[in-house]
Amino acid sequence: MKRIFLIEDDPKIANLLKDYLERYEYDVTIVKQFDKIIEEFHALEPHLVLLDINLPRYDGFYWCRQIRSVSNCPIIFVSARDSGMDQVMAIENGGDDYITKPFNFDVVQAKIKGIMRRIYGAYAVSKQTDFLEINGFYLHLTAMEAEFKAQSIALTKNEFVLLKAFVDQMNNVLSRTYLLELLWDDEQFVDDNTLSVNMTRLRKKLDDIGITGSIHTVRGAGYKMTDTWSGTQ
Repeated sequence: MKRIFLIEDDPKIANLLKDYLERYEYDVTIVKQFDKIIEEFHALEPHLVLLDINLPRYDGFYWCRQIRSVSNCPIIFVSARDSGMDQVMAIENGGDDYITKPFNFDVVQAKIKGIMRRIYGAYAVSKQTDFLEINGFYLHLTAMEAEFKAQSIALTKNEFVLLKAFVDQMNNVLSRTYLLELLWDDEQFVDDNTLSVNMTRLRKKLDDIGITGSIHTVRGAGYKMTDTWSGTQ
């Protein structure tokens, strides 16, 4: 049974979500102390986090960064704040998806199911194939890390999905629509700018380990990745 950590300060919403999701055989734990979220996260070791933004003491963006510093566990923001900037900030701080309140319970369940399926289920990578390698550049599939010349970087779920798509289809142009469909089940729930944010973060991380200028913008078409590093080994 997959474990969900629900970080929501409205008891009514929290209990409604818990009751609904437990019908689908998820084990849902509601946060108990808002100043000990990381301690509760470690104790639970959840498969997914549902995270509100407006919380006591520190907001959800802060706690997302704290969780992201120790784990690649998928994080879905669930918030009444519906501005595009809030959604961009959620992605920039390490979130994987964003649902606005008031929400449809079926949409929440579908989002959770989609992420669980990609990360842990039928679409998850096989543990028998632990990495992909191209001329000394390694993408570690189960660890969600990239490595080059003994330097490694941890990737968020979205960054990993993007990078794996590029590695799988080296030298091929991948459209923005295609990449958005990889990240989310339904494009209507995201702003096109969120893809740009994830691409900027991914490029920066690759630069940090010496994979410089490998992901190119193809004007009017999308992006493609080429081997710019083999001559630097």
